[in-house]
Amino acid sequence: MQDDDVIGKAYDSRLMRRLLGYLRPYWRSALVALAAIITHSVLQLAPPYLIKLVIDTYIPAGDLRGLVNVAWVYLAVLAGSFALEFVQTWLMQLTGQRIMYDLRMQLYAHLQRLDLRFYDRNPVGRLMTRVTSDVDVLNDLFTAGVVAVFGDIFTLAGIMIVMLGMDWRLALASFVVLPLIAVVTQWFRSNVRESYRTVRAWIARINTFLQENLTGMATVQLFRREGRNAARFDEINAAHRDANIDSIFYYAVFYPAIELVGALAASIIIWVGGLNVLDGTLTLGVLVAFLQYSARFYRPISDMSEKFNVLQSAMASSERIFTLLDTPVAVASPSSPVALDRPLQGHIVFDHVWFAYQNEDWVLRDVSFEVQPGQRLGLVGATGSGKTTIISLLLRFYDIERGRILVDGIDIRELDLATLRGLFGLVLQDVHLFSGTLGGNIRLGHEGLDDLAVRRAAEAVAASGFIEDLPGGYDAPVAERGATLSTGQKQLLSFARALAFNRRVLVLDEATSSIDTETETTIRQALEVLMQGRTTIAVAHRLSTIQDMDRILVLHKGVVRESGSHQSLLAERGIYYRLYQLQFQRSA
Repeated sequence: MQDDDVIGKAYDSRLMRRLLGYLRPYWRSALVALAAIITHSVLQLAPPYLIKLVIDTYIPAGDLRGLVNVAWVYLAVLAGSFALEFVQTWLMQLTGQRIMYDLRMQLYAHLQRLDLRFYDRNPVGRLMTRVTSDVDVLNDLFTAGVVAVFGDIFTLAGIMIVMLGMDWRLALASFVVLPLIAVVTQWFRSNVRESYRTVRAWIARINTFLQENLTGMATVQLFRREGRNAARFDEINAAHRDANIDSIFYYAVFYPAIELVGALAASIIIWVGGLNVLDGTLTLGVLVAFLQYSARFYRPISDMSEKFNVLQSAMASSERIFTLLDTPVAVASPSSPVALDRPLQGHIVFDHVWFAYQNEDWVLRDVSFEVQPGQRLGLVGATGSGKTTIISLLLRFYDIERGRILVDGIDIRELDLATLRGLFGLVLQDVHLFSGTLGGNIRLGHEGLDDLAVRRAAEAVAASGFIEDLPGGYDAPVAERGATLSTGQKQLLSFARALAFNRRVLVLDEATSSIDTETETTIRQALEVLMQGRTTIAVAHRLSTIQDMDRILVLHKGVVRESGSHQSLLAERGIYYRLYQLQFQRSA
């Protein structure tokens, strides 16, 4: 989580240019909002000056008509300020929401394209922080930072110009406290910056901890880790709370300090200006106007300090977001994929394939084999021998280090990913179901699969029985990750899903490991029909599920050690024979 601990620069022009690129499609709204902010800032200069006119001109002259006119102008200024503030708030909030939408869609699209090796290295909770919390911070930048800061600058500049124009000596006297403002502001910014860094780091840790433990709640409860996990979460949550309390302290000190400095400035104005009024060198109206301008002068300073923190936060969040967006897609379709003049038939060749997940810790070593169209291949071996890795490489979830994998004589790296993966119907040991309905999890949003095709697929793998027994049948709701279904039922749905899409190649990775013997027999009978004319690759620990395969490969430590039919491998009395004997003795 080191990158969550890094706060980065207070301002990075490279990041800011890139962020402003997301504002470009909505430049008209931003321009109108900017004009509203500047106009609002100008109007804010009018009320104190109007009061000066009333006190110095119309009241002494007893000019009732002039007082009425000033009152109407004052009311119009307030109404205009309200309208302008509404326009800029509405437009910038609307723009911020649109930018958040665009950025989240870009992040999600990029996450879908990243290879599985990336997800092996990055916890899900950390990625969720990028798409949620970090994007929210950028929303604050666009709604309250980039454009609104111009309003504060114009307000400060306008007040200083008006004050200097009315009485430059009194203006300079009131500006004496500015160095004190600078000291307080710098103290606040430096401390809040560190506090924000700590809060962001603990937010990421909370997300990661919750994702990991809520996903593994069955294991937590099985091994009675509730107390220990609660204690660990208490530590993380307390650290997050304390970091927020620290930031609350700095805010609680800063704003009263700004008010105190403002009061000090007002005292100086009253003292110096009052003496001038008594001497007759200053009018009472100017003194009152100065007091009001002074009160308005320090509010933008505190606002700008807050916007500095928004900018600081946005720089840190944008650094992390752009680091994610700039992560290269290691496994992607080639820029010019091979054009196919006919559908792929499923002729698969592994040609001296080497692969390692890390460095040269080889999982597969010089693996070569061939699967003819329509042939049925079984893969067996001890845990860690590389069986599932072969499946992952075949579907290009990872890219090989050496050698080639060919489909119909074409290197899979030269094929479009959608075309390649559209060749396979995959059933994994760990079945992932999405929230929705049972029928929806078989169809997976594919419009070409009508209800009849879904039902036929479910019937073929004996899934229709439990589906039709549920309230709603194929429209029965599925909870997150299929929590309300048994492991066997989820595997049956995965079978139906693979078969409904009618792929040329069936890939079965421990597909019957959680199904009872009676159901397995039913599925095997269905598969005998469904595998006709299709290439089938089946990974299995239970040797009974692959005895009827045309050929069986025995892997050991990433190397193909034996190859042949069930009977021929038994006759060799090698690794396969020993595996068979062990399973036979265990079942006996």
